[in-house]
Amino acid sequence: MHLGKCVSLRHALNAIPNSNGCFFRGAEAGFALNDLISGSIIDGRTGELRGRSVLIATRDPLSAALALIELDGVARRVVLCPADLRPEHLPAIADAAEVDAVVSDGRIADAQFLISRKPKLDPANRDLAASFRTEWVLLTSGTAGLPKLVVHSLDSLSGAIAPASKEEGPIVWSTFYDIRRYGGLQILLRAVLTGTSLVLPGEQEPISDFLARAGAHGVTHISGTPSHWRRALMSPAAQMIHPLYVRLSGEIADQTILNQLQSCYPNAKVAHAFASTEAGVAFEVTDGLAGFPASFVRRKTDVEITVQDDSLRIRSARVAHRYLAHNDDPLASPDGFVDTGDLVSLNDDRYYFIGRRDGVINVGGLKVHPEEVEAVINRHPVVRMALVRTRRSPVTGAVVVADVVLNSDWENAVNNVEKLRHDIQSLCREALQAHKVPAVINFVPTLAVAETGKLMRRHA
Repeated sequence: MHLGKCVSLRHALNAIPNSNGCFFRGAEAGFALNDLISGSIIDGRTGELRGRSVLIATRDPLSAALALIELDGVARRVVLCPADLRPEHLPAIADAAEVDAVVSDGRIADAQFLISRKPKLDPANRDLAASFRTEWVLLTSGTAGLPKLVVHSLDSLSGAIAPASKEEGPIVWSTFYDIRRYGGLQILLRAVLTGTSLVLPGEQEPISDFLARAGAHGVTHISGTPSHWRRALMSPAAQMIHPLYVRLSGEIADQTILNQLQSCYPNAKVAHAFASTEAGVAFEVTDGLAGFPASFVRRKTDVEITVQDDSLRIRSARVAHRYLAHNDDPLASPDGFVDTGDLVSLNDDRYYFIGRRDGVINVGGLKVHPEEVEAVINRHPVVRMALVRTRRSPVTGAVVVADVVLNSDWENAVNNVEKLRHDIQSLCREALQAHKVPAVINFVPTLAVAETGKLMRRHA
């Protein structure tokens, strides 16, 4: 069931019949959902931003969420500045988006609309009625260069969101994601458009503190990348939440992490979804298995899925409208499909993700998908997570290297490091072609995870 076309987020909040008791909470502040309808985080100056192109650049995620709710329908365009955006990219982004106003809590010192570092709401002293179908501009991730600016509307962003089921009882959403990225924004919109509570992480909040807060506020639904979840499961605080619904997206969800989450949260439905900034939400898988049924490609729904040259392609009303001021190829092909660049293989009437087209490692002219190797390594009972990368080789050009983080069972295994390396390599040899088996295995205490929630990959 589609929620229908919303004029603005405030319009949606006004239309919710029973939001009493619902709240939005960050690390430093919290507000009743009803307060967001008439409150202003911009000192009641909303009217000054009517019809303008506004960059939202805050340190605090909750402040960004409140500003977005306030400006949707008022601003002509809003540009979401994620936490990890490099400062040197800001001028080019502001120029491309024709930004003529900046809302910031000090992250940008010379912003015209400075708000408090600790989120607070003042009474709005101007008419907040929607007069624009605001353009939402999100930035792509996964590249060290200037990100692309992706234009969405509230309709395209909310296409996968259905009303909350009355049978589910009170829902409290949360997410490890930055709500200024597509994955986190989906959770923010779910909370606003369905009138449910939301708990957001704070700026650089330790994962144990966030999980403790989420548990204290009774989080029932929570999302993140597989890397988010692998890190969470390494913390004793993972036992402080008792979700009914756990969702993964943003990276390949292999069978190991799905099994681990189901074991940790036996009362939860564990689901994984495919979505991207350009293609929107394509589908959700709820059968507890990695990959997705081949029937998804054949079914007739409002989201069309095809596989061409092993690449997943998506067409739907959830696809972004265009790139903003970018001279590269168009966002979608002439037939309306977005080539996601995510490669899949068909096995026993089920498609499995094998990696990104632009992430292939070349070993002596042979291709290696890092994610495929990582999924095998992650099966080992003492492995928590792995990162596969390359190292230059004078013979083959590159060799496969695996950096491995061990779980709480590592102490006995590490007494014989060479045996553990041998066991992991043997596991890889059983499942992979010879050129994909890591030549080097390093045991490391942690792996770098970007603000996007994805493993930080590098090639040496």
